Amino acid sequence: MGLLGFLYSQLLVTSVYPTTSCAGQTIIVTGSNSGLGKEAARHFARLGASKVILAVRNMKAGEAAKYDIENTTRCNAAVIEVWPLDLASYQSVKSFATRASDLPRLDILLENAGITTNNWEIIKGIGHERTIAINVISTFFLAILMLPKLKSSAKDFGIQPRLTIVSSEFHGRTKFPEWKEPNTFDALNEPSKISFSERYPTSKLLEILLLRQIAPAIEGSGVILNALTPGLCHSELTREVNSFLTIFKFFFTRSTEIGSRTLVISAMAGVESHGKYMRNGKVDDTARSPFVRSNDGEKASEKVWEELRTILESIQPGVTGNL
Repeated sequence: MGLLGFLYSQLLVTSVYPTTSCAGQTIIVTGSNSGLGKEAARHFARLGASKVILAVRNMKAGEAAKYDIENTTRCNAAVIEVWPLDLASYQSVKSFATRASDLPRLDILLENAGITTNNWEIIKGIGHERTIAINVISTFFLAILMLPKLKSSAKDFGIQPRLTIVSSEFHGRTKFPEWKEPNTFDALNEPSKISFSERYPTSKLLEILLLRQIAPAIEGSGVILNALTPGLCHSELTREVNSFLTIFKFFFTRSTEIGSRTLVISAMAGVESHGKYMRNGKVDDTARSPFVRSNDGEKASEKVWEELRTILESIQPGVTGNL
C-alpha cells in the first residue's frame, strides 16, 4: 500500500466499535500490560469474556493493567488473570504454554507482544538478534505450542478458536535482502549487515510470510489463523527508538483504543479471514506489500518457513508436528 493509501486509512477510516459477545470465552492477549494489548483486553472484558489472561513480561505493570480494566469495565474480579510471559526466553514461552494447556478451553490467542529497538543485542541462550527472536521466533513458537489446545477446544466445544498475530503496515518498508542469503536467520544475526531502520519492518514481513505457509497446514482443524495491521497508533512500541517513526506518530497516529478495535475484530473474524491479512477490521490482502504478493515473495515464504522450522525443532524436537 502506498503513502496515499496509508494516510487515507489512518485519517479517514475508523473501525467499528466491537459489540459481539464474548460470553463463555477464554482469551489470551500477549503484551497486554499497556497499549493496544491492554485496550484489546479491556474490550474483551467489556464484551463479557469469562477469562481474559494478560500475558506480560512485567508482572507489576500487568497487575496495574488488571486493576484498571476491572475498574473501567466493572467485570468480575475473577475474569482478569495476569500470567508471566517473556518472549526473550524460550523457557518462559514453554512454561506459559504448559500452563495454558491446562485451561478447560481456549477461544482466542491474540499475539500482540513485540518490540522495535535501535539497540543491537543477541539474546543469551537464544542466539538470535532480539527483534527477530521476540517478534518472529518466540511468537511462532508460542503459536505452535498452543495449537493442540486450540484444536482440542474446537473439537470439544464446537467452536472456531482464533490465532491472531498483530503485524504492521510497515512490513512493506524493508528491502529484505537477507532472504537471498544461504540462511535468512543467520544473515539477520550479522551486525555488519544490519539496518535498524528496516529491522522492525523485516520482522513484521517475516510474520506475514510465515503465516502464508502455516495457514494451509491447519486448514480444516477448526482453528482460524490471521494477521492484521492496527495502523499507526499511540502505544509504547517505539519507547526504545528515536527515529522518524516517533515524529511520524506525532502527526498521524490513531488513538490506542481505536487501534485496539482492529485487534478485537480480527480475533473474532470468521473463516473468511483464515490465512489472510486484515486492515481496518476487514480482510484486505491487497494491503500486503508488493513483495509479499510477488513470485519472489512466495519463494521467500517457503524458504523462511523451512528455516524457522529447523530453529523451532532445535528448541523443542517434534514441536512442528503440532501443525
